[in-house]
Amino acid sequence: MFETIVALATPPLKSALAVIRLSGEDAFLIADKVFSKDLTPKSRGMHYGNIVNGDEVIDEVILLSYVGPSSFTGEDVIEIMSHGSMVIVEQIIEVLIRYGARAAEPGEFSARAFYNGKIDLIQAEAINDMINAKSREAKKLSLLSLQGETTDKILPLQTKIADLLSLIEVNIDYPEYVDIEVATNEKVIKDTTVMINEANKLLDEGRQGQIIREGIKAAIVGKPNVGKSSLLNALIAEEKAIVTDIAGTTRDIVEGEINLHGITLRLADTAGIRTSDDKIENIGILKAEQEIEDADLVILVLDASKPEDKEDERLKTLTKDKNRIIVYNKSDLTSKDDPDKLYISALTRDISELEKRIVDLFGIEEATYSRPALNNPRQLGLLSQVRDDLQKAKQDALNELSLDLVAVSLRDAYDHIGAIFGDQGDTDITHEIFSRFCLGK
Repeated sequence: MFETIVALATPPLKSALAVIRLSGEDAFLIADKVFSKDLTPKSRGMHYGNIVNGDEVIDEVILLSYVGPSSFTGEDVIEIMSHGSMVIVEQIIEVLIRYGARAAEPGEFSARAFYNGKIDLIQAEAINDMINAKSREAKKLSLLSLQGETTDKILPLQTKIADLLSLIEVNIDYPEYVDIEVATNEKVIKDTTVMINEANKLLDEGRQGQIIREGIKAAIVGKPNVGKSSLLNALIAEEKAIVTDIAGTTRDIVEGEINLHGITLRLADTAGIRTSDDKIENIGILKAEQEIEDADLVILVLDASKPEDKEDERLKTLTKDKNRIIVYNKSDLTSKDDPDKLYISALTRDISELEKRIVDLFGIEEATYSRPALNNPRQLGLLSQVRDDLQKAKQDALNELSLDLVAVSLRDAYDHIGAIFGDQGDTDITHEIFSRFCLGK
């Protein structure tokens, strides 16, 4: 049995209203001790009255009552809507704790919803993602997960793994049932090939969703005075970085953030990279090189009005292994028009082709913004393990290992895909066998 917990459900700020949430077996009992009206028998409803501490009235409130399991946590829940003074909130929580509640830990209400089977782990993570969404597109993806659409998209793969594993187990453990399909290495190869392709598609879609959810960290790099700061200002549409004609003006990282066609682009304008005897400038150059290492995208800015030199070639070498877009800035100062080069003018804000190239580079299609997908490192990491387990099972079958050995990797795949939803990793497949083959009759 879980203890009854209490916490403020709205931000801890002065506001018109505040919501205090109480959840647990004793929620009604505790609330009844501090509410001016009788809450027995337990029922779902809305109540107007006072929160009191003995003879003292703390506040006039609206109290909402939910009877488990028909609540967010699956337990009895009381929500108290009070006036939004933190003095009032603290008094109410204090008196609820005095009568038996415990202060909730961060995320504990969502955790109880998970443990009580109201949501799976994908939905639980989506709650936090909804709260932290930085764009409407990221919010929309999180909402799809919260509504269970991402779970529904992954379940068919879990079912296929369970079907194949069940068939192998039945053939091994119940050989006397001759009316059941025979499990063979050929079937394993065929079925795992389909499942591997499905997992790869889910991974590709998930990585696109992860970009929308987390954004892209982009480093703007180049020699001094090629227009890096001007490009940052053009992208974020404000004069954030100082721009002068003095080489080496930018000596530290200047950051900005924009929503680029639904993608959060976290930009870093770096110090110009060159050979320098200036100690402070060299610190900025070292930071710039670290930004290149950490970036998801490097925008390498070259000066279109001047011939490329050894420093430019060094920068090309330094960034060659990164996701990179090379732009030739100051197109307004030159008549050059090489079709293989991307020309921009940060000064005149002529950067639309660069923005389009960024979106195209990461393969974000219009459908991505409304397509449910696994989209955080934990989920994608586990899905990668599922794919690897299936590849191992297929290879074992190709090597003509016995089916009981092939089944080891299939069990791993089943456990790993269950872990995505928050299953406890129980590899007992008996319930799968009987639900599919009716062996008890």
